[in-house]
Amino acid sequence: MKRIILSLLVLAGSAMAIELGKVPPAVSLSGENGAKVTGATWDSASLKGKVHVVFYVDPDKKDVNTPLTIALKQRHFNRDKYASVAIINLAATWMPNAILETKLKSKQKEFPDTIYVKDKKKVLVEKWQLADDASNVLIFGKDGKLLYQKAGKHNRDEIKAVLNLIEKNL
Repeated sequence: MKRIILSLLVLAGSAMAIELGKVPPAVSLSGENGAKVTGATWDSASLKGKVHVVFYVDPDKKDVNTPLTIALKQRHFNRDKYASVAIINLAATWMPNAILETKLKSKQKEFPDTIYVKDKKKVLVEKWQLADDASNVLIFGKDGKLLYQKAGKHNRDEIKAVLNLIEKNL
């Protein structure tokens, strides 16, 4: 009986997981769950119309994929066809939200082409089963379907593959 219940729980969880080649379950961040740095609601439906790179990051892991972010900036992708979103998992750190929110506001000013979003309750960890306490990188095609996902540090070959995947789908 325990095995059946455990199997059902795993199946139910995986049914909600984000899958390659599919549009993920709808997610909205607003109010106590989080929002854009501007305070506006962020909705996963916005991940359409362009190739989107989404970083979902624990603030304690913010530097894990710095080589990838540098490589993306150096490519100067056409912003009419490409967008970037940084979603910060505020619940994954010991740092106070007030300090993080101040840092995010300055980041938004420094990098106005990137949309900065706060996830205060690990909503994407639960809804999309993203890795918690990690640096997640996701790439969505113009149709909103997931093209790529990885949690953790990207090596040189993976960075090249990510850049090529974006270029191919622009």
